[in-house]
Amino acid sequence: MFGFTDRIVIITGATGNLGQAVAHAFTAANATVVLVARSETGIRQSLPDLVALPNALVAPADLTDPKSVRSAVDAALRAFGRIDVLANTVGGYKAGDPVHTTPIETWDFMLDLNARTAFVISQAVIPAMLEQGHGAIIHTASRAGLSGAGNAAAYSAAKSAVIRLTESLAAELKHSGINVNCVLPGTIDTPENRAAMPKARHEDWVSPDAIAQVILFLASDAARAIHGAAIPVYGLS
Repeated sequence: MFGFTDRIVIITGATGNLGQAVAHAFTAANATVVLVARSETGIRQSLPDLVALPNALVAPADLTDPKSVRSAVDAALRAFGRIDVLANTVGGYKAGDPVHTTPIETWDFMLDLNARTAFVISQAVIPAMLEQGHGAIIHTASRAGLSGAGNAAAYSAAKSAVIRLTESLAAELKHSGINVNCVLPGTIDTPENRAAMPKARHEDWVSPDAIAQVILFLASDAARAIHGAAIPVYGLS
């Protein structure tokens, strides 16, 4: 649907269900992809078809560690000279408890995994985008970030932080040729979610491939007038 020939796209969380779908979608659209996840071995095992391509770079990084992320971004810049798109799919959910019994470790883990990672990777790619005068950043938030819910305070707060970060970045960068937006998936149709909720209406959930297509749109020139949006991608749920 969209063409990304000669575009350099960093995909974080590349080994996850959504990250793999996004990586394949950008590759199918002729993008040059930088595949970022914590484990180089994991990237090579999860995406062997993409790793073998000449227009792909494996760049392992711990997205919570600014130095590690900076190293991966520098590797991309050395290899390709610029970064046109950041598609950040890093995130996750941990089943919650009421606030008064939620371990502080769970709160910290959710904020680190979902919000800190978005902040750190944004900081790392923005200088290159400012220098080149263009870019697109797409973060992955969640419908849960729109409102609080019982037994999900840490996750909801973390995803809300991603939405607010997106809005702030857009306000800061829109006059520099950089678009920043985020997607809000509902329940994603993954093997893990099916196993956790076997009696749910799986056909109503949103597929990783469908979310990937929305991310491609937000990364395309067709979305050049969209800044700071949080796009619902709920499927039928």
